Amino acid sequence: MKEKIEILSNTIVTYSLNIKENDRVLIESAYEAKPLLVQLVKDISKVGGIPFVRLNDSMIDGLQNELATLSRIPEMKAQAQYDIDHFDCFIRIRYLDNEYNSKNIQTEFRKELGDATKDIHSIRINERRWTLLNYPSDLDAFKAHMTTDDFKKYAMDVMTIDYEKMSNIIKPLKELMERTDKVRIVGPNTDISFSIKGIPAIPCCGKSNIPDGECYTAPVRDSVNGTIIYNTPCPYQGNIYHNVSLTFENGKIIKATCDEDNDRLNEIFDTDEGARYVGEFSFGLNPAIQEPMGDILYDEKIIGSIHFTPGSAYQDAFNGNVSSIHWDMVLIQRPEYGGGEIYFDDVLIRKDGKFLLEELKPLNYES
Repeated sequence: MKEKIEILSNTIVTYSLNIKENDRVLIESAYEAKPLLVQLVKDISKVGGIPFVRLNDSMIDGLQNELATLSRIPEMKAQAQYDIDHFDCFIRIRYLDNEYNSKNIQTEFRKELGDATKDIHSIRINERRWTLLNYPSDLDAFKAHMTTDDFKKYAMDVMTIDYEKMSNIIKPLKELMERTDKVRIVGPNTDISFSIKGIPAIPCCGKSNIPDGECYTAPVRDSVNGTIIYNTPCPYQGNIYHNVSLTFENGKIIKATCDEDNDRLNEIFDTDEGARYVGEFSFGLNPAIQEPMGDILYDEKIIGSIHFTPGSAYQDAFNGNVSSIHWDMVLIQRPEYGGGEIYFDDVLIRKDGKFLLEELKPLNYES
């Protein structure tokens, strides 16, 4: 792991965040990621940055919010405001040991906190440099159906792929997306159409999320019509939903079902007005990620997939939709997952997870 940790840390410091002299860098992490934390502190200091480490624990954090009253929210908002006022860069390292630690947080508390910090969160996401990653854990390995040692090797390989190569071969896709008006996605129980006209396409090649590999835009807010069913697990706020099916009319979700609790699913989409509209449409492009594991940081990058995201749009591909939620949901279209087609302005550009246009074929990573 030592060599891979050194590569990963160097990638984050010099490529992802491009940390410069006197940049103040907040690292939020679990103690279990100590080997990476040590290397990051060394590498940040080496380039003249100023590292600050804040340790956290998912059980304690979940318990604090579960037991908190609404009177705690102003203090949490003040802390969030302090962070964006005092730090230039953010590194968040998650260590997942139990994703249900946040399950019992009250819906009202989540909503009030989301509303109170929405503008601050937007600044942190859209106006600050940041990187998010998972330090490999036993739970990650379990979800991926791997031994712990095998998953650690896999995770490090996935996180340290050649992002500069990806950033070059992704350019034709960005250009095509920005020339496109109408998109149609077809597959088993899925037929949905929308416009992306006039909205920028943003390549993601290791600058913010690690692992990375996607190119996103957003649908014109009121243009979405049809039904999509997601064939991967959809985790959200301590619960996991399977076979989520969403039906849209003029941009709005008018029907939402899943294999579990439809009422709870719809409560999420009733969080605010923007929660029933879509804020992101993206292609998953990481060749090293093939199968879902129930963690969106990995699953949204699966090669041959798309994600179609209810909730807030990103500022750099803004369609006017604002919400306190942003729920990435993934549909894989490779043959073993049922296949499917994507059309841009009535031209078939991807079939069964593979791009068909010559300029896009490098993204299939077949050679």
